[in-house]
Amino acid sequence: MLPPKHSPKTIAFFTTLTILGVAAFLSLFYSIIKDQGGKELFVLSLIIFFAFVYFIIYHTLETFIYSKVKLIYKTIHRLKLGKDEKAKFYDEKSNSLENVSKEVEDWAKLQSDEITHLKESAQYRREFLGNVSHELKTPIFNIQGYVMTLLDGGIDDPNINVKYLKRTEKSIERIIEMVDDLETISALESGSLDLMITKFNLIEFVDEVIEGYEMMTKNKGIRIFMSKGTEQDAKFVEADRDRIHQVLTNLIDNAIKYIGAPKNPRIKISFYDMDENILVEVSDNGIGIEEENIPRLFERFYRVDKGRSRESGGTGLGLSIVKHIIEAHKQTINVRSTVGLGTTFSFTLKQSK
Repeated sequence: MLPPKHSPKTIAFFTTLTILGVAAFLSLFYSIIKDQGGKELFVLSLIIFFAFVYFIIYHTLETFIYSKVKLIYKTIHRLKLGKDEKAKFYDEKSNSLENVSKEVEDWAKLQSDEITHLKESAQYRREFLGNVSHELKTPIFNIQGYVMTLLDGGIDDPNINVKYLKRTEKSIERIIEMVDDLETISALESGSLDLMITKFNLIEFVDEVIEGYEMMTKNKGIRIFMSKGTEQDAKFVEADRDRIHQVLTNLIDNAIKYIGAPKNPRIKISFYDMDENILVEVSDNGIGIEEENIPRLFERFYRVDKGRSRESGGTGLGLSIVKHIIEAHKQTINVRSTVGLGTTFSFTLKQSK
């Protein structure tokens, strides 16, 4: 058997030389026996010759092709392995010719998936930078306009100076809020934000949050309350109290912004015991969300109604922060909604027994 390192030219040369050698031997052999009535012997020898040539060609080509396919298979197999698996090798005894097709298909799919992921990441980065730029332009242009007006003489006008300075302050606060939210998301995604897990009574905690909205909801005619009978229960959870406060206020703020003008507008907070977890639901009877918008609700800067959201303030990062905080607790958050009937956000927290 020829070593796999031989080139096709070398293999062809030795194969041809072998065939010619055997053919020369048979010619000599035939010339010796033809006058001695040995035709039957010659036919037998010819059969043996063709069998020998077939074996030589088949064995040589199989050795060469198999060695090359084996090398390709081995290379692709290693490329498919992760960094932590580089020391692993494929089974040398496996039939490479049978497995190489699947290996190549799997590798091609992996490369295609990676390319798709890179394209999606690049598109996401472009959209993200575009959104940040767009969100920052409004407060920056406002600040520029107010300051220029004041510099052009408005600072001496008592009807303008204080009003424009207050508006400038609000625009600056909006920029600071956006930067803080972006830092929070970045820290949550990178895992560098440590959660301060404590045990606390969820019912008392939610009651405190509701009290903070008393004046706002009263002025807007919105009723915010916990589900009936909940006040007497004591449900203890293990979570980061400050971060869950951020989750709850973001969800309530979102409900207030989009509740619209239904008859008897309300926001209800309910709790359900799910053994290891407590399910918390924040429901409203507002305008609802169309089905095609629901999968994108937790994306950064995504707004169902861009005009209404910007008029109501906010950075467009609230729900994205909510999702990251809940997932940092290794819990889940979901949303269901019906246009004209309202929306319910639900999330789980680990129950403390």
